[in-house]
Amino acid sequence: MAGFTMSLNLLLLVAMVATNILSLYHLSSTTSFFQSTVKSSPSSVPTVPDHLLRQLHTIRAAINHLTNHQPDKSTSIASTLTSRAAVSSSAPKDLLLYSKLSPIASACHNHPDLLHEYMNYTPFSLCPSDTDLVEKLILRGCHPLPRRRCFSRTPRNPTDSKPESNVIWSYYSCKNFDCLAAKFPDLGFDLSLEKSKSQFSSYKSELDLPISQLLQIAKSANSVLRLAVDVGGGTGSFAAAMKARNVTVLTTTMNFNAPYSEAVALRGLVPLHVPLQQRLPVFDGVVDLVRCGRAVNRWIPVTVMEFFFFDLDRILRGGGYLWLDRFFSKKVDLENVYAPMIGKLGYKKVKWAVANKMDSSGVKHGEVFLTALLQKPVAR
Repeated sequence: MAGFTMSLNLLLLVAMVATNILSLYHLSSTTSFFQSTVKSSPSSVPTVPDHLLRQLHTIRAAINHLTNHQPDKSTSIASTLTSRAAVSSSAPKDLLLYSKLSPIASACHNHPDLLHEYMNYTPFSLCPSDTDLVEKLILRGCHPLPRRRCFSRTPRNPTDSKPESNVIWSYYSCKNFDCLAAKFPDLGFDLSLEKSKSQFSSYKSELDLPISQLLQIAKSANSVLRLAVDVGGGTGSFAAAMKARNVTVLTTTMNFNAPYSEAVALRGLVPLHVPLQQRLPVFDGVVDLVRCGRAVNRWIPVTVMEFFFFDLDRILRGGGYLWLDRFFSKKVDLENVYAPMIGKLGYKKVKWAVANKMDSSGVKHGEVFLTALLQKPVAR
């Protein structure tokens, strides 16, 4: 809208300038004509050339047309306020909140202090060391423009033989991958491909879906798996296991107090640094499989969850698969909220397994795990 208004104002300016130029030309020409005619015939009246009259008429008509189509500011502001008030009175609060969290930086104005801190740097020097600040902005729906005049930081002596040398550890409490592997043993910070494959290769409970079984299901349905997206994929363990089977997987991840994106990249994989509420930067209908890891769970607001599922539907091709891997929620919410929400997609249930979440939090809140493999209809 702002770009349209600027273009409109520019057109008006050009038209006004053209009118003035033609008017000056007309005055100068008619003045000289008048002076010459006065000498010969004092009673004669100068006339305006027809071509000038036609040009002036055209320009004035254009100005009137543009002016009539330019919205009155006071009317526009009043109608905007009225529409906002109407939406505020009818729409759910969480919809109003998270509708502002978009990938076009529309929420940045809500966090001026963070944005000012982000943009406070010395030009033509190293960018500030503030990965945590970037994460705060992104999670609030503010995707700021890159800093245009500072240089991104890089590790001092990166080498392929020592993975730790490829990470700027000053951002994090742990200073090497061994520390992270010991502190978070199940998050894949041991970058050994053989170890990362094991969690997707065995069947220990009904919640498990080994990759071999997944590939067999796809083969039986004459469905090829070539490209996948792993949402909340952490360090890229699933992507690494699928890479060994010639399947390309893009991993969405955030660096919450640990170098998740760097760990994905060190495996030769692609980390997408995006939050869950952002529209995935993938074209429509080109993905064969979407896996949702533990980041997709009941703490996501319901409206955002629904938007999220429909964005996954957007990128999945007909016949593609949506895999919810250990989605957890309260049992009553799964039955009354999430299962109906998933049902709106109209996908075929290839696998639907529910089991109690047995840790202290799960027992206290009556939580369950859901592992579901759903297939998008081939045609709609």
